[in-house]
Amino acid sequence: MSDFQAIADRVEIEALRGEFTDAVMMRDYDRVASLFTPDGVWRMPDIPAEMSGQEQIRAWGWKVPDFVDFLVQNTHPGLILLDGDTASGRAYMSEVGRGRDGRSGVNYAIYHDRYRRTPDGWRFAERVYEIRYLDESPLTGSVPARGADAR
Repeated sequence: MSDFQAIADRVEIEALRGEFTDAVMMRDYDRVASLFTPDGVWRMPDIPAEMSGQEQIRAWGWKVPDFVDFLVQNTHPGLILLDGDTASGRAYMSEVGRGRDGRSGVNYAIYHDRYRRTPDGWRFAERVYEIRYLDESPLTGSVPARGADAR
């Protein structure tokens, strides 16, 4: 593999991780599902949730507004190990959110990823979410009111 190809692959994988965060933040679970291979798996043992395939990922996402009031997620660059048309890596997460049931939390986590090159570009073959720190203290802030002048 040429150095240029390796650089291009790393940039595309990093863009994939960024698009995932954007899609989650925008609650666009059709887009989230499209970022996985058709047989891709998304595991979140601490939630707990596990989805296999794009349809399960999409269906789970449609339910998120029923139990999540708000979520702010930030992805921080991590490791990417290329191996031809597959790769593995880690992305580091920080999140703050509140459930509809009033529970809230701040956490720091790692996504352990496997990626696969497809005709449509790099996609997640597997994402496994591991929480490393969790603070479930009540959040004192609120979601700002969205008036006619809000942008």
